[in-house]
Amino acid sequence: MDSLELTSPTALRTFVQGIRAAAPYIYAFRGNTFVIALDGEVVASEKFIGIIHDLNLLHSLGFRLIVVHGMRPQIEAILAQQNIESRFANGVRVTDADTMDCVLEAAGQVRSRIEALLSLGLANSPMAGARNRISSGNYLTAKPLGVIDGQDMQLTGTIRRIDREAIQQRLDDGDIVLISPLGYSPTGEIFNLTMEVVAARVAIRLEALKLIFLFGGDGLRKDKKRIDTISTDEAETLLKKPRRLPEALRLYLPQAIYASRGGVPRVHFLSSRRDGALLIELFTRQGVGTMLSHRSLEAVRAADIDDIGSILALIEPLETEGILVRRSRERLEAEIEQFIVIEYDNLIIGCAALAPFVDENVGEMAALAVHPEFQREGYGEMLLHHIEGWARKLNLEAIFALTTHTAHWFVERGFRQVPVSQLPLKKQVLYNYQRNSLVYWKKL
Repeated sequence: MDSLELTSPTALRTFVQGIRAAAPYIYAFRGNTFVIALDGEVVASEKFIGIIHDLNLLHSLGFRLIVVHGMRPQIEAILAQQNIESRFANGVRVTDADTMDCVLEAAGQVRSRIEALLSLGLANSPMAGARNRISSGNYLTAKPLGVIDGQDMQLTGTIRRIDREAIQQRLDDGDIVLISPLGYSPTGEIFNLTMEVVAARVAIRLEALKLIFLFGGDGLRKDKKRIDTISTDEAETLLKKPRRLPEALRLYLPQAIYASRGGVPRVHFLSSRRDGALLIELFTRQGVGTMLSHRSLEAVRAADIDDIGSILALIEPLETEGILVRRSRERLEAEIEQFIVIEYDNLIIGCAALAPFVDENVGEMAALAVHPEFQREGYGEMLLHHIEGWARKLNLEAIFALTTHTAHWFVERGFRQVPVSQLPLKKQVLYNYQRNSLVYWKKL
């Protein structure tokens, strides 16, 4: 954005709206571990510097980053220069001694390129003032893959152990951890590993919040349209017809499923062809890639003290507009056990509270709020459904709500207007006649 655009009121308004929209995601994700898997094609592309800038931004926002790189095209180029045949078995490279020399050379090239670019701190650039420390080392212990379908894989290996403690220490120190797909044995041998397997195993072992595959090809599509979300079961169905998948996804999808079933909450597939794909996927609801999850994206649960900041972010705009009664942080802390929240991909997008009046066997539903980007999609009704279920468990006979703006919403869901005199006595004492809220009542 040049200086002329920055002076445009429309551009400035869009900029402010974008920052505000990203804030809840930043709050939800910071302090968590992300594994970013970069294939060799991405590292070699002209757009890689933009990806580096985005990684730097994530790191500066408090994301704990583990970068796992691939190097297949780089290995292929060196093999061709050396007139060495490239051999594969079931999509995995057969690594003899000569090939291993080429693998090590490629690993050195790719690792050095990534480290150099992540160390940039030029003035007037997106990384101005950056002081990134890049940590790499022998974090992976490996063993021979062995003989597969009669083919001796030689120096192609499989992971035996991941040094979780060492990686965790580097992350705690504020480093970006860079892992090459190489494993080492106690006897001093080096084994060639596959990037997607390393990324999946590391994501599981380090309990990453997200595993992100960033590659140069197209993502998952159906009828030429991008698949936004997919379950592990649906992904396994796609694998039954692998020829319909892009080549990269034939390799990555099985490991994504493995990671998802191994406890990684979300796995993303992003094409590097879209500038800023990483930021758009993480900080906007619509994203630009495909997200795989083992469980449903949304979940309703009881709120806890750590949710207070997110709840305040939801209700404060409505309090400013006079839609909700203002609550202080202290009051919210005292009443947190009365709240439930909806999480969508680890982001709190909605909340509601139930305040029981046991003597009258009724409860008040209050502080119902849904993030603007998720409104008109049934989340308010989902919160109401859970509040009603909670009230029944407490043996309450009815629930009521006070509203100044959303009377029709309650009427459409079975509530009827009643006079203030029908409220529990303790609530009548606190009723604000200046606010003049309407009372809506629903029998359970």
